[in-house]
Amino acid sequence: MMQQLQEATSYIQNNTNSFAPEFGIILGTGLGALVNDIEIAYSLSYADIPHFPVSTVESHSGRLIFGELAGRKVVVMQGRFHYYEGYSMEQVVFPVRVMKLLGVKKLFVSNAAGGLNPRFSTSELMVITDHINLQPSNPLIGKNIDELGPRFPDMSEVYDEEMVRQAMVIAEDANFDLREGVYVSVPGPMLETKAEYRYLSQIGADAVGMSTVPEVIAARHMGIPVFAVSVITDMCTPDRIKKVVLADILEAAAKAEPRMTMIIRELIKQQ
Repeated sequence: MMQQLQEATSYIQNNTNSFAPEFGIILGTGLGALVNDIEIAYSLSYADIPHFPVSTVESHSGRLIFGELAGRKVVVMQGRFHYYEGYSMEQVVFPVRVMKLLGVKKLFVSNAAGGLNPRFSTSELMVITDHINLQPSNPLIGKNIDELGPRFPDMSEVYDEEMVRQAMVIAEDANFDLREGVYVSVPGPMLETKAEYRYLSQIGADAVGMSTVPEVIAARHMGIPVFAVSVITDMCTPDRIKKVVLADILEAAAKAEPRMTMIIRELIKQQ
């Protein structure tokens, strides 16, 4: 695994003139427009990078973008990988581990999620303050990669509290509500039944999705602070459940995207 990570990193450095990003950003379903705010220096297709998986989800572009956002150097995953696509957890988090080798100091993650908290509404943003992992595995199963992190990494403070506080101030200054809550990650790709939504709510989740937690576990294993935000694209409470199609999710994400972009941009400016 370390050899594969180093080969991918070397390819990227050779094709970006050794561009050294400070921050990594992962863009979720329908949330790719942040790239429009970036002064792009290099753009690499996942398919060209050694050992990189290739996104199979229609709404994920599949490019690694290097450039400047708010005057800071960033690398952006325009499209991510999911366990439900048939990838192993090691493949799902491969790009995050490459980001570490490229020099990334902090990771920003976004996703589209279903709202389990009845106080939430469609197209609102929820800063993730904690998570529940219901994926069938995680990227640390198996032999530990000592070069990346310890065998038993602590997960009591997964999401960076200082960046959460900064985000809340940014939202307050911009005069919009920014929710806080617990994200539960499930394997998918099917959406949940009514009974499953009820169960997820009862175990303490405020939003549900099919991503994010594997990448976050890998980042924290490597000591990278994480900020994550969910866009609530549909409501999953008993009185508001309706059949969901991808077009509806993308539309809801598009409405929230300018606020999400602004929060990430301003946070990066403050780091």
